[in-house]
Parts: sequence; C-alpha cells; structure tokens
Amino acid sequence: MNTDKGDRTARIENAVRLHAAPVLSYLARRVAEQEDAADLLAETLLIVWRKAAALPADDAEVRPWMFGIARKVLMHHYRRATYQRTLGDRLRSILAATPHAGFSDPTEYDDLHKAIAGLDMVDRDIIGLVHWEGFSLVEVSRILRMKEGTVRSRYHRARTSLRAELDQGSSPTGRAVNPRAPQVRDALAT
Repeated sequence: MNTDKGDRTARIENAVRLHAAPVLSYLARRVAEQEDAADLLAETLLIVWRKAAALPADDAEVRPWMFGIARKVLMHHYRRATYQRTLGDRLRSILAATPHAGFSDPTEYDDLHKAIAGLDMVDRDIIGLVHWEGFSLVEVSRILRMKEGTVRSRYHRARTSLRAELDQGSSPTGRAVNPRAPQVRDALAT
C-alpha cells in the first residue's frame, strides 16, 4: 500500500469521525425533513471520499472544507426540491385543464372504477391500455411484454369479471341502478 495513499485514507477517516456529527447538525437545521439530513450527510461523505486527493494538508482547514462540500450538496438539494415542486405544480395545472375522456372520470363512473380496482394489477393495465389509451391487444402485448394469447385471454376474463360486477349493481327488475351502467357494459362487450 502506498504510504501517501494510506496516510490520506487515515486522515479522511479521522476527518469523518471528527466532523460528520457537526455536518449532520448543520444539514438537519436547514432541511424540513430530518431524514433528508441523513441522506445529505451520506452524499456529502461520499463526495469527501471521492475528493480525498483534495483534502487540505492543514488539519485546521479540513472542517471548513467538509462544510463547504455539505453546503454544495444542500444547495443542490434545494434546487432539486424547487424543480420538483415547480414540475408538480405545472403537471397539476395541465391535468386540471384536461377533461376526462370516456369512462375515466371517477366521479361519474364510481361503480366502474370500484370494479376495476378489484382486478389484478395486470388486468387493470390491460383494460386501461385498451379502453383509455386506445391500444390494440397486439400493442398491449408488446407494452406488457407478454404473449398475445395471454393478453387476449386475460382481457376477455377481465371484461367478463367487470360485466358481472356491474350487473350486480342492477335492480331486481334488471334495470341498472346507475343510468350509465348499460353504456359501460356495452363498451366492455365490444
């Protein structure tokens, strides 16, 4: 082992032992969630190890050096959080302005959405990709990376299950309790 490299490793280990707790306190006072402080400390220490060659020769400079790295990590965290909030706000405004297509409005088709929620996750995906996204069963098989025959049989079974579930919501006279139920059943029959 190179003595210079071994000396630098020992100095980094000593710096981490001495200064990790104060750096963690610094980060914890500046973030909303304490779990974020622990993640930011881990990121800071990773950078300290990667930049071991840049470790100041003067021991008195090591603490400010580590805090400088922690500050850069914290600034990156703030930028990332701001970007995520801005993106989330933009997406929410787009979704609010986009009308629900077909049977996708859960407020109007609550019975259908409850029935779909009772399906297996893969079956929900198949129904959604066909009826809401407009894909053919061949395209769905490519998207899900499943055999076409498997997708066809799962689709048929899911539609049958949904029709049966929706028929249970009918009155004893055979008339649907929800006036839109026949429209939904007809769409599932095609």
